[in-house]
Amino acid sequence: MNLLDFPTEPWLKAEGQRLLSFAKASRVPHGFASLDALGQLPPTATAETLITARMTHSFALAHLQAEPGCLALVEHGVRALRGPLHDARNGGWFAAPFGQGDNGKAAYLHAFVALAASSAVAAGANGAQGLLVDALRVIEAHFWDEEEGALCESYASDWQRPEAYRGANSNMHATEAFLALADVTGDTLWLERALLIAERIIYRHAAVNGFRVNEHFDTHWRPLVDYNRDNPADHFRPYGVTPGHGFEWSRLLLHLEAARRLAGLSTPEWLLECARGLFDSACRLAWNVDGEAGLVYTLDWDDRPRVRERLHWVHAEACASAAALLRRTGEQAYAVWYQCFWQFIERHFIDRSAGSWHHQLDPANRPAATIWAGKPDLYHAYQAVLLPGLALAPSLATGLARNVTKR
Repeated sequence: MNLLDFPTEPWLKAEGQRLLSFAKASRVPHGFASLDALGQLPPTATAETLITARMTHSFALAHLQAEPGCLALVEHGVRALRGPLHDARNGGWFAAPFGQGDNGKAAYLHAFVALAASSAVAAGANGAQGLLVDALRVIEAHFWDEEEGALCESYASDWQRPEAYRGANSNMHATEAFLALADVTGDTLWLERALLIAERIIYRHAAVNGFRVNEHFDTHWRPLVDYNRDNPADHFRPYGVTPGHGFEWSRLLLHLEAARRLAGLSTPEWLLECARGLFDSACRLAWNVDGEAGLVYTLDWDDRPRVRERLHWVHAEACASAAALLRRTGEQAYAVWYQCFWQFIERHFIDRSAGSWHHQLDPANRPAATIWAGKPDLYHAYQAVLLPGLALAPSLATGLARNVTKR
């Protein structure tokens, strides 16, 4: 395997430490909050469950690399998720402390709580096991549907009024969380469920759709191809095809294949085939497609750029997917893409002045904030600097805890 000359492992480590240093300012009394573009808390900063879960997960990964001061941040996140962000009356988690604002119960949010809990357990954080038990109970009671082989999407705060919608995004992050849950619980049931999700969304739909991932479905899993046509740049439910999710799914399929092999379970051939197809489709359809370097955010169903802005998480996932495919296949074409994506990130996204990465670029690759304001998210960028140095299985936190390096 050859990752060419850039980025080197010391560079990745240094970049990870730089990202961590910036993100530590996000701590607030009830968890973690979004930072602005300068790495400061806005005057109205409030803890968010999504940011708290992602930060708790990321700081757990940092602690497992012996980064100083990170265990205290993990335990702060665990306390917040077991305290003000938790719905003590109905169970599950609010989006903000004490149910302020939107207090619905979304699968996407709860998948990240489960991921944070599993990583905190791997890191040995106080209270993490209790958080994990709570997260598992909620997934089992409200979100997992055995007949569908996937998660239901969302409910009102009292678990009434289920949303008549099924989402690929929430189920994708559930797949990620289930891989981690299998490692920390030792229960391969989570690997079976991850396979059911991937089979439904990728094998049954994306693979027969030119490896374009359908993001939106009705309750019978029929694609809603016009969903959010009038709101195409939505943060979590954009219209059309989202190439970044093609990359993310590609990587997760390889992690799932490796995890199942490690557990002695069957590994369908389509996992690798679909990982290749998703990566190739996303590169072909989204890279340089509008005449400018970089990956566009979304495409319409005729493969035309719909939202041309470049988002940091899309490029982070492209790097991670290329590294995973290179590790799995040894094919140097993936090394070329890996270097290409990292060079773009280094040139355009990394903010050497204010810190961290710009979260959005405009179609001319200049910093912008029409979709994502500030720099709230450590999760994607930090994972991108860690994944190239680890084996495909076990999952990130468990791999770091066991010191399972690339193989």
